[in-house]
Amino acid sequence: MSLAPGPSYAVRVADDPADREACFAVRKEVFVVEQGVPQEIEYDAHDADAVHVLAIREDGVPLGTGRLLYGEAAAAKVDGDPAVGSLGRLAVMRAARGLGVGAALVRAIEEAARARGLAAVDLHAQTHALGFYERLGYVAYGPEFPDAGMPHRAMRRTL
Repeated sequence: MSLAPGPSYAVRVADDPADREACFAVRKEVFVVEQGVPQEIEYDAHDADAVHVLAIREDGVPLGTGRLLYGEAAAAKVDGDPAVGSLGRLAVMRAARGLGVGAALVRAIEEAARARGLAAVDLHAQTHALGFYERLGYVAYGPEFPDAGMPHRAMRRTL
């Protein structure tokens, strides 16, 4: 377990069922409840094999989550390049925004990608979040496109 910036929470790979459920609960609150993403498209077959990361407060309250797809699961999102992983489903609870949780989650996903021998990480960013990812070293490419009814851009960071 690696400690995130600040002493009040940690970021870890969500290996056990309780951690996975906490990840899904954060996603439901942020994407389904807050952003109106239909629940049936928020969860997919990739959830079973993805690497999920969880930011959790010292008292056990989940603060954020994200996931890494790699190999065949990521192929369609990264133009079939087996050396590129796909970061997705990054979500931070409203009360935890601005505390560095999102950046800590991205760095944990990048660590997981490096551990699997990947050379880069791609993501599909909501356009309002482009600046956040740019500050973390991601570069936008390609045209804007809709995903779940919201405008997105593809971005990549070489590891």
